[in-house]
Amino acid sequence: MNAEYQERGYFVLKGFFRRDELCSVHALLQDFHTAWLRDNTEAHLDGVLNSAYLTGPMYLDTGQRLLLFQFIARRRLMAVLATVIPDNPAFMNTQLFFNPPNPQQRNYWHRDVQYTGLSIAEQKRVLNRSNVVHFRIPLAPELGLELVPGSHRAWDSEEEFDVRMERNGHHCYEELSSGQKVVIEPGDLLVFSANMIHRGLYGLNRFAFDILFCDSDPELLRYAEPNCLP
Repeated sequence: MNAEYQERGYFVLKGFFRRDELCSVHALLQDFHTAWLRDNTEAHLDGVLNSAYLTGPMYLDTGQRLLLFQFIARRRLMAVLATVIPDNPAFMNTQLFFNPPNPQQRNYWHRDVQYTGLSIAEQKRVLNRSNVVHFRIPLAPELGLELVPGSHRAWDSEEEFDVRMERNGHHCYEELSSGQKVVIEPGDLLVFSANMIHRGLYGLNRFAFDILFCDSDPELLRYAEPNCLP
């Protein structure tokens, strides 16, 4: 198990990809994004800043889907995955992150688990029971993410919970004293736990591809769309 991931909940592999390795996947993701924007113009203008299910058949043809699956399943990525989920990891989803059209739109602190409908008590149990991991691959210059180290295993402090859940007059976009900015650039691979407190940093030409993996747990895999599987 990767020691840095165990302790902090994330790590960065600088220069993991060669530029030529990213060219073909960048082109097909741009095709996906162009088609997605055409069908989701209103949602994008309303502030939606990510899309999902890229490996599905809606916007990519069979050849493009095959290229994307081959990129995801390459041995070097699988070797990294084995250091964070060593026991039978499963492919869960893909996402594409981009800038909101309104440059004044604020980012927000969150844990992915808060959108599952689980109670707070159940969310706390999830931290030590299940593992969902983002492999973030920036395809254009961006500002990166801000993460709270160790929060993949530890529940929120009072400050973190007030801000994340907008309690006691706080807002989810406020600065956190525990936050740490992680700068990434094309060619890097950022691996981080979906359970941790984090937020994206908007700006520059943000265009980042996320591959999500998880434990082979039916409770997690119910979120995987069957038509997005190879």
